[in-house]
Amino acid sequence: QVQLVESGGGLVQAGGSLRLSCAASGTIFRVNVMAWYRQAPGKQRELVANFISGGNTNYADSVKGRFTISRDGAKNTVYLQMSSLQPENTAVYYCHALLTTSFGNPWSNYWGPGTQVIVSS
Repeated sequence: QVQLVESGGGLVQAGGSLRLSCAASGTIFRVNVMAWYRQAPGKQRELVANFISGGNTNYADSVKGRFTISRDGAKNTVYLQMSSLQPENTAVYYCHALLTTSFGNPWSNYWGPGTQVIVSS
């Protein structure tokens, strides 16, 4: 019943910026973690950044200082502000959430379908 939908991807020139959004909808009781992953062509999916309930954030070393993750708890939405984009950042970016749908239910993983980011040189 829970769905994650990403938006904001697209084509951008090197040095430009994009802001990705991910809105979670459906029956959501509590959110533990929301995160952004990405998968570049020919590479494994990797964690880009996550936002832990309570406000802690973590970033991959390669994006520190350039990417910022934030969350709007009231809207169950997570954002990824990306600046100084480079061609190596080209990838499909996926939203991920660890949440429970009701009291007593186990924590479960949910994934969005992904949004493509292409950075041209």
